[in-house]
Amino acid sequence: MMRKLGAVVAAVAVIAGCGTEDTGSSDSVSGTVTVFAAASLTETFTDLGAQFEAAHPGVRVVYNFGASSALAQQIGQGAPADVFAAAAPRNMQQVQDGGDVTAAPVTFVRNRLEIAVPAGNPGGITGLADFGRAGPKLALCAEQVPCGAAAATVFQAAGITPQPDTREADVKAALTKVTLGEVDAALVYRTDVRAAGSKVQGIDFPEAASAVNDYPIAPLAAAPNGTAAAAFVQFVTSEQARPVFAAAGFDRP
Repeated sequence: MMRKLGAVVAAVAVIAGCGTEDTGSSDSVSGTVTVFAAASLTETFTDLGAQFEAAHPGVRVVYNFGASSALAQQIGQGAPADVFAAAAPRNMQQVQDGGDVTAAPVTFVRNRLEIAVPAGNPGGITGLADFGRAGPKLALCAEQVPCGAAAATVFQAAGITPQPDTREADVKAALTKVTLGEVDAALVYRTDVRAAGSKVQGIDFPEAASAVNDYPIAPLAAAPNGTAAAAFVQFVTSEQARPVFAAAGFDRP
């Protein structure tokens, strides 16, 4: 317990000593920082990790991307990690309830759903109502992961009973079904549609406004590298990181 408290105190000290534009001194941040992050953060965090490493020579950022629910479970089971960035507050709360986060999480971006279809839209998908038809081949995220929970909210708001052909472990897996042409449409985040480029087309729908996901981030209580964890969190929440998130299609919190 004393070791955990020591890591947290060090983390808080680093955050308190950093301004919103300062990524910290490269002399004080070293070693490896292990970040567990939602799959929908893959592109942005990879970019930001390279920037963080450039600002701190000798530091290495290692990622574990996946469904936020699965990552929270891994952390609860003792998986070594320094930072957790979730795609929904309830997954961060799960980690907090387990005593694995003691510093208050910070919401750093927001995201919303969009319909992804293969280039050319061969299935003729026009909107959310198509997910209630038996004809199109459709992919959704599993209901226990954030993109699946958000989908359930929008379907309820629209009065639609979805007819998916497959439910995937995370949002990237659902998107892959679209890029490979295995389904006519999937419900994913708009940031994932943008990241896929010309491989897919995005279709907006008004009900997406009813299920906007907040993304919280926090250093972990048992972080092996508490100083680097705090510096990474501070960097992700700084104005310096904002253009990367904006370009990817994330909203400000």
